[in-house]
Formats: sequence, structure tokens, C-alpha cells
Amino acid sequence: MKGVALLLITLIGLATIASAAHSTQEWKQRTIYQIITDRFARTDGSTAPCSDLHKYCGGTFKGIQDNLDYIKSMGFDAIWISPIPENFGDDYHGYGALDWYTINPHFGTEDEFKSLISAMHAKDMWLMLDVVANHVAYIDLDFEKVNPFNKAEYYHAKCQINNWNDENEVEYCRLSNLPDLNQDHPFVRSTLKSWIKDIITKYDIDGIRIDTVPEVKRQFWAEYTQEAGCYAVGEVFNGDVSYVASYQPYVPALLNYPAYFTLKGVWMGGQSMYNLRNLINDENQKFKDATILGTFTDNHDNDRFLHDHGDVKNYQNALVFALYMQGIPIVYYGAEQGFNGGQDPANREVLWGHMDKNSEWYKFISTIVQTRKKHHVWDFPHVERYVTDNFYAFSRGDVLIATTNSHAQQSIAMTYLPDSYKQGTVVCNVFYPTQDCATVNGGALKVVLNDGEVKIYVPQTTLVTE
Repeated sequence: MKGVALLLITLIGLATIASAAHSTQEWKQRTIYQIITDRFARTDGSTAPCSDLHKYCGGTFKGIQDNLDYIKSMGFDAIWISPIPENFGDDYHGYGALDWYTINPHFGTEDEFKSLISAMHAKDMWLMLDVVANHVAYIDLDFEKVNPFNKAEYYHAKCQINNWNDENEVEYCRLSNLPDLNQDHPFVRSTLKSWIKDIITKYDIDGIRIDTVPEVKRQFWAEYTQEAGCYAVGEVFNGDVSYVASYQPYVPALLNYPAYFTLKGVWMGGQSMYNLRNLINDENQKFKDATILGTFTDNHDNDRFLHDHGDVKNYQNALVFALYMQGIPIVYYGAEQGFNGGQDPANREVLWGHMDKNSEWYKFISTIVQTRKKHHVWDFPHVERYVTDNFYAFSRGDVLIATTNSHAQQSIAMTYLPDSYKQGTVVCNVFYPTQDCATVNGGALKVVLNDGEVKIYVPQTTLVTE
């Protein structure tokens, strides 16, 4: 009986560990696929087009669950989904909460949400929930419509954010006329904190993405993320490294908007690739930990890269850089199908009818993600190896990444190489592993990029099929 009891205690302990929200350090080895829940897949599998992207199109929790293998086959092991509270009117995106304690019925039932998470965990995939604590639905002054924030005293006085350089105005006024919660009110503060703690525990959520971070005082976020008890990455929509870094003492991680804007400048604007060196150096100096920032090239708040700049090679380079630079990478759904939507809601296309596992983009992103995972690049620092105005190479462990923002041939004899690149070492480009290999000779590796291509080199010995 003692043996049985000990076994039960052990199993209970393992179950507790398995169901615990995951820490920032644990998330470093994950690669995140971002979804707009309403736009990914329908419950009935219908692929009929959506007639109006400003309204609900029909995507659901069940739709996501039924298509997890589409995501996992690319190598992704985490999914960021839309906020789940019931929203007002046609707010399909989830950012206009009306009832914080009711699951959005357009997305599905509570049991279907739980089923999605269970199915994800069974496949070793983690769920990142988008959450909002700054504002509520578009109800103007009709506060009684909101549960539980149904009194005027729970809100700041009505005013609009006009000057984004005025921190007081940003924290106290409305974003796009969304009623601004007063987190200094004891009820609001305690309710928001208990809500995030309870929802993570109740649904076994692994991590969170926090909306509109600068619109709330910093100290609140320190308390909020402590209650969450998991990896939290916050949105500070700003390209200034110092400004974004000022929030990291209060939020564990931030979306790397400084990198986003730098990548746009380099690969859309043709700016010098020395800007990538400056970015990495600046972030390492100013962030408490730059290795946990969320890196990305696209998201739901910005025109897709291919809308603003149709150069496929430049986009491929930017994607590779974003997924291999220091940080936790995030890929916005549809990138794997070459989506090129413009301003919201055009950048929130429906994916159904386009889930082509044989598309060149799907295969390209699969190669990037799977190579990153196979070589555990998160265990190794971002080391710059060579830079010019049009060429930037860096390594993560034994993976060497060579990028360019020019279609002119780049031919570089690199001598500052990863330690594993010894004399005679053969390395191969993972995109053409049997056709594009090079040998380290005399302490140098010749890297040639043609017509704007990007290359990811790994030792040939690591390409052997296990």
C-alpha cells in the first residue's frame, strides 16, 4: 500500500507540474504562431469566403483544434490566440470586452476552449492568451453594460489621447474612444488581478500577451504579471529602444517593436545593415534581458510586409533574421501562404481555403522553424560574424545565418566563425542541403549570396537523418 500511495503522490506531483503556467525561461525554447481566432478555421470546416472582414467571419476554438497539425507540422509549439471575453457588437478581434466572465460565444463554449487547450497540451503545444486590462468595449458612457466594471467611478474621466509623448495623457485618456479603466480604483485593480490569476488557473493557460501596456501605469503591470505567474510579453508600440526597455522591470518581456521597425528600414527601405549591429548592441545595453523579447515581422496591427514591399527575397531575409535573432519568435498566421493584406482589417484575412502544406512559403517557414528547434539556438548567444552595408551574418551555436538586402551578388570570405567550424568542416545551406555546401579552408568560409537569397548553414554531419 505504501508503494501505491507513493506512486499516487508522484503522479499527482507530475500532473501539477504539467499543468503549471510556464515561466519566462521555459518559453525561450518555444516558437509562437499568432492567430486571429475568428479568421483561422470554422467549426464545420467550411471554406466559404467572408463577406465583410469588419465583422465576425466564423473562426472558432474547435476550428483551431481541428487544424493543430497544420501548425505543428511547421514546427510551431505555441499558439497566441485572441482575447476570449464576450465582446461588444461586431468586435471579432476580442479587444472590446463587454463581459469579462463569459467566453465569447462566437468563438465557442467554455468546454470547447478547454478542449482546445487539452488537445494542444497533448501535442506539447502551449497556449498564449491575449489579454486586455486598459479598456473595455465601445460603450462610451454606458458603463452599466459592462460586467463587472459597470460604474462610472471605475473609469478615468473621458478624454482622448492626442499627444503620445505625454505619458500622463496616455495613461489617463482613451485610446480610440475606448473607455479607460482606472487601475488606481481598488475594485478595478483587485478585480483585474484576480481575473488574470483565476483564468490562467481555470483554463491551464501557459503564457499571456498583454495589450496596450503604456496606456496603464507601470506599477500596475508589475502586480498584474506577478498574479499571472507565467511568461508575459507586453505590447509597447514604439520603436525607441530606451522607451520600450523602460517597461521591462514591470513586464517580463515586450514585443520587440524596435527590431520590427529596424527590419523594415533594412529590408523595405534599403538602409545599411549596420543598423542591425546597432540594434543588437543597443538592446543588450538597455534591456534587462533582450533574449526574451518577442520578435516578429508581421502582426494584426500593421500592414503585412508583402503589402508594403513585394520583394519576396527581402521578406525571406527579414523572416529568417526575426526567427534567429535573440528573442522568442512570433510568426503571424498567413505568412506561410504569402498573405499580403494591407491596413486593418485587410491584414486579418481568413485562412480557410488557403491551408496549403505544399506551398513554397509553408515549406520555407517549416525549414526555418524546424532548424531553429533542432539546433536549440536559444541556448546560444547572438554573435555577429560579418557586416557590411548589404550583408549581415551571425551565428547561434553551430548555426550560421547569412542575410542581405541587395540583389547584387555578395561574396564574402568569412574568418570569424563558430568554434565548431574547424578546418575541413563541411557546412550546408538548409534550404538546399545536398546542393549548396561549402568547406572551411585555411580558417575561412566563402559565403556567396545570389539575387538577394538568404542562407542558413549547419554542419553537414547534423543533417544525417536520425
